[in-house]
Amino acid sequence: MSLADPTFVDDRLAHWAAETPDGEAVTYLGRTFTWSEWDDRVRRLAGALQAHGVGRGDVVAFLDKNHPACVELSLAAASLGAANAIVNWRSAGDEVDYAVNDSGARVLLVGSELMPVIDKIRDRLTKVEKIVEVTPDGAEGDAYEAWLAASSPVSRPDDVSPDDTCLVMYSSGTTGRPKGIMLTHANMVAHTLNAHDGWGFDEGDKNMVSMPLFHVGGSSYVLFGIHDGVPSVMTRDPDGASLAGAIMAGANRTFLVPAVLAQVLQSGPEAIGLFGRLKTYCYGAAPMPLPLLRAAMEAWPDTDFIQVYGLTEVGGVITHLMPEDHREAAAGDRPERLVSAGRAIPGCETRVVDPATLEDVPPGEHGELWFRTPQLMKGFLGKPEATAEVITGDGWFRTGDMGRIDADGYVYVQDRLKDMIISGGENIYSPEVERVLAEHPAVMEVAVIGVPDDTWGEVVKAVVSLHEGASATEDEIIAHCREHLAKFKCPRSVDVIEALPRNPTGKILKRELRRPYWEGRDRQTV
Repeated sequence: MSLADPTFVDDRLAHWAAETPDGEAVTYLGRTFTWSEWDDRVRRLAGALQAHGVGRGDVVAFLDKNHPACVELSLAAASLGAANAIVNWRSAGDEVDYAVNDSGARVLLVGSELMPVIDKIRDRLTKVEKIVEVTPDGAEGDAYEAWLAASSPVSRPDDVSPDDTCLVMYSSGTTGRPKGIMLTHANMVAHTLNAHDGWGFDEGDKNMVSMPLFHVGGSSYVLFGIHDGVPSVMTRDPDGASLAGAIMAGANRTFLVPAVLAQVLQSGPEAIGLFGRLKTYCYGAAPMPLPLLRAAMEAWPDTDFIQVYGLTEVGGVITHLMPEDHREAAAGDRPERLVSAGRAIPGCETRVVDPATLEDVPPGEHGELWFRTPQLMKGFLGKPEATAEVITGDGWFRTGDMGRIDADGYVYVQDRLKDMIISGGENIYSPEVERVLAEHPAVMEVAVIGVPDDTWGEVVKAVVSLHEGASATEDEIIAHCREHLAKFKCPRSVDVIEALPRNPTGKILKRELRRPYWEGRDRQTV
């Protein structure tokens, strides 16, 4: 098996188990498994699932914080042609009930901390035949460890196809009930190869896996370390102490949300120095305010920053802004590229389309971003009509994101199609306004929304939280904006609140901010 040529998501684990069986594969809460040990655990779990009757086309589910067992379940189920539906552990009981039942999971692995949630809704999980409890440390009495120990390892059956669904990832749910996104072996292998282009691991590197595995950024990122055969250090939580511990254990490459950088920069010289050991800091899943990015690049001049933009429907990353782009922009050469999402990764075709006419717009003009890629999901689980709304007959994925692509292929993501503000016939893209407001020295975070106006249809409102100890009036914030933007783009009003509402993956819930203003009116609040 050549290194560039996996077919199934569990291929690479088997490769390293054969090539470097005693090499370190993953460390978690003091436990370390070698490649041969980790592969054996996956094969035993596949045997346990198969003995329970799980096979091609079935679904199993996982509910816990980050744990190697989640990766093991994904790879074991995939090897049987089945899929792992990873449930957001922060969900309330009725949300867990919905996701588990919607996925049709027959077996459910649950972390000890989450068992009380399951106990309350057990009678509603009518399709679940078996629940297995997983403890964080795998200590004596761990039902999951006992299940593995009692099972026999099995290999992949011959009828498993690269087009079989191997993961079901639930969307963030900012627009109502989340949809199960079906990702295949072929999707995830293509993502691993394409999103890995232009960066890699050196001998002695360790990969820090801290993004939640229920997020595509976690479950896709963990495959990079497995693909390259480098050790991974997995943290149970993405908190400061856990991240610091992973770095002190040698982890020097990672993918995290921008909010983590803000926390580190506010934690003092010791924390800043420790994070300086990172060779690569890949960030995405939420916008990075320019002041924060500049501060991070100044604090860690030797760290390679990579910005990624993507969607669960394409397995994760679809564009990336590489380290050289960051450094050139910081040095004054094409500084506007720091606010771009970079260029499309290999294997991806791009279009910018007028959402009303479905015609391509001229280069550099705004429209809806469309992508065609082998990473594109199989569809939404059990929702063919919703799938047909976002995937065209010739395989283009309609992202719902508005943006433009410049002459050099750099993608600029302006806004969600449904979030775009139309005031007096003018289209206003909230990220453009948010970037300006984020430059105000008192503003810590900001969200720009449209609110109803009898004259203009809707006008711009900013909702901000301020740095601790800082102060700014509504007039001062609006005046700052007017120094940098056309008047019609500037907020007419500003609300200062303690913290902006976010979903579990860190995305600001603009729906929640808009709701009180649009109650009983026509504008969609999704």
